Amino acid sequence: MSNLSVDLVLNTPLSNSSSAVPSISDTIAARANHVYSFLAGLGFMAGCFLLYSFIQTYRAQRRLAWLDCLLWVFCVLQLLLLLLSLHAVAYRPDYLITTGLGCAALSFAINTASLCSLLVLVLMAYVLTLDPPSHALLRKPRVCAALVILTSILISLLLAGLHGPRGGLQEQCDCFMDTVLAGASYAAARLCLALLIPYILQLGLVIGGCVRQWKSKGRFLSGSEEGPVFLTVTLVVFFCQLFYSVALVRGAQLTQQAQPEEQWLREKAFLSVAEFVLFSGSSASLLLVLFMHRPCRESLHGACRQLRDCCRSPGRSQPNRNIIAPHIEITDTLQDIES
Repeated sequence: MSNLSVDLVLNTPLSNSSSAVPSISDTIAARANHVYSFLAGLGFMAGCFLLYSFIQTYRAQRRLAWLDCLLWVFCVLQLLLLLLSLHAVAYRPDYLITTGLGCAALSFAINTASLCSLLVLVLMAYVLTLDPPSHALLRKPRVCAALVILTSILISLLLAGLHGPRGGLQEQCDCFMDTVLAGASYAAARLCLALLIPYILQLGLVIGGCVRQWKSKGRFLSGSEEGPVFLTVTLVVFFCQLFYSVALVRGAQLTQQAQPEEQWLREKAFLSVAEFVLFSGSSASLLLVLFMHRPCRESLHGACRQLRDCCRSPGRSQPNRNIIAPHIEITDTLQDIES
């Protein structure tokens, strides 16, 4: 099948076909949308509560630890990715129809936010390995923020150049976050730049931290509140990113082969599921931070207790809270006076 035929199949709405295969693909994409909508709702509520918890902690202490700052920034980026994923929730099993320029801007924003979150995890691994960081510049939040944002923008611009515009910038088209028609070179570059390189850096830092602490007979990831949270979150995000990247590479390779139309329709539904898996990593990360990070978990317990107290019926009998103050009377005896 030629690339023109593949383009026509991928841009054809699944619901417009009367065959059985598009109906099955439509059903798969719709069910994946329902499941992700539920997870995204939970993740959004968890993210909002995490922001509230961090703000309350900052107001109480007037400062946040370096690892807490990185964790806070990571949660903000994951919440941003959830908001950017609303285009998939609103239009699946179909796709968002916009201009080529708008679709390129959406893909650029998603890649930049995803890369920023991965580089923040790299900084967390660096701080956990070298606490405090040995380099003076990496102790300054503004320098770290500028480094993360600049690196993410440069990589996203490189990926946007490899992706290229599909048709005219002002022409209406179905918006794919990452289309398989960009070719295997784009899919491989995204796999390396947006996944493998950040996680190779994390793995190297984690191994270096384990070796360092093993020589000093100390504890590495289990020695702080953020260590187990970092390890769990980074594994969840890694598997979600890996699943999506492998699905994109597989779809790009299939475009170079002659495949029947039914295969392309199934592949289109599979890519929709892969996108939802990618965004599910953000929702799962926010939920894991909420339940694993001790200060956030304690804040959640406190909020639940306050809500339970507020929801009690006003007419419900309350336990007797009258406290009788003890009355102590001191009298001087004759022996005390004489002494």
